[in-house]
Amino acid sequence: MRAIVYDGHLHYVGAYPDPKATSGWARIRVLKAGICTTDIEIIRGYKGFKGVLGHEFVGVVDCHCPKGGDPDWTGKRVVGEINVGCGVCEYCAHGLQRHCPQRKALGILDLDGCMADYCVLPVSNLHLIPASMPDNIAVFVEPLSAALEILEQVELTGFERAVVLGDGRLGILCAWTLLTALSDVTLIGHHREKLEKARWRGVKTQLEFPAGMEGNVDIVVEAAGSTRGLGDAVALCRPRGTVVLKSTVASEISVDLSPVVVNELTLVGSRCGRFETGLRMLESYPDMPIERLISAEYPIEEASAAFEMAVQPDTLKVLIDIAEKG
Repeated sequence: MRAIVYDGHLHYVGAYPDPKATSGWARIRVLKAGICTTDIEIIRGYKGFKGVLGHEFVGVVDCHCPKGGDPDWTGKRVVGEINVGCGVCEYCAHGLQRHCPQRKALGILDLDGCMADYCVLPVSNLHLIPASMPDNIAVFVEPLSAALEILEQVELTGFERAVVLGDGRLGILCAWTLLTALSDVTLIGHHREKLEKARWRGVKTQLEFPAGMEGNVDIVVEAAGSTRGLGDAVALCRPRGTVVLKSTVASEISVDLSPVVVNELTLVGSRCGRFETGLRMLESYPDMPIERLISAEYPIEEASAAFEMAVQPDTLKVLIDIAEKG
């Protein structure tokens, strides 16, 4: 099969071994895949992963090996939860496979990813996509679900003032999801065109911190993807406020955490979310301008060009078209 592989350097492989579906697993024929900030950080050294990249996808189940009374998923269009737990530990028993000590993660940890003709996942990880949902929307279920995890982790009254740092794809999705629960949400970034694309339902946008904002924000989401993001978030947050950390950065970060203690801030690490929540959000807010975030689309054979595009400052989301064979 065709695949985008990282093994110390990024390259396209035309004849990578096909994955096999074992008991309880499905093999998915990938239609579209998205390049994520995590993919970019992996090729910079994050997690030390080597293999097929990618964890954001929409595809069609090619075959599966039913386990017990599993229904037939063959031919179903799906997205898939990226974390695969051991199935027996306490975390897995409580539906927290993403924290299983023995977990694998699609295209991130010990499991080849979705930037290929095929990928494999447990059937229990799959979610059916409504027939009315285009592939270019469905491929955003994973990052949207990650943004929605904030609403699961932070209890809101509806009157909080929120700021999201970072005008990339995840930062914009975080701002949009917060806007479904709050009326005062500001997205702060450095790229005027990105901020313009982020406009939806009253979200405020800023190229710099407005005067008087420092130390006065109830909830600050750090999605800047930079080493200075955490320091900026701490500076903005009010005493006893909450800072949510979304960035995964390969570089070491040095930051003065004394204000966290002095101001009694709550730091919340936030990673993956539940796909059923993301799917419900897309169905509940059909006007959410998801496709506005797509900057470019490349065939799988043009992997290098796609990743070069993905790291450009004015780029939001780059998709890999795998269904279309060159």
